Amino acid sequence: MPWDEAAAATLTSPAGGTPLLERTGGHGPDWSGVPQYERRGACVIAPRGAYDMDSVAPLARALDRAAREYPVVVLDASGVTFADSTFLTLLIRAHRSGRLRLAAPSAQVRQICEITGVDGYLDVRDTVDDAVA
Repeated sequence: MPWDEAAAATLTSPAGGTPLLERTGGHGPDWSGVPQYERRGACVIAPRGAYDMDSVAPLARALDRAAREYPVVVLDASGVTFADSTFLTLLIRAHRSGRLRLAAPSAQVRQICEITGVDGYLDVRDTVDDAVA
């Protein structure tokens, strides 16, 4: 499901960098566990684990919602242990919004970006701090 067509999540934005809560749309509440927080006016989304066509939907909803509400969206990819072409397609689509910055990509994410050449297309930063600056 394309990130910009997914059901929107509901974010609450407390002050002080406290995690944002995500409740995904669809068939009742789905507490997806995609950690999010606000830092320096940007929404930082910090997914953990493996992402493929069967597991990317909650992340797609989080990116979609964040892109609608924040001028900058940072994807902290340091905790992504597996990513396939579905994840990569999601990053490209999110990047087209002009708001996405990919921060601290794990070795696996860095490798898939380098192999495909997408690292030259995406706005990749070494750290979350660099991405929100």
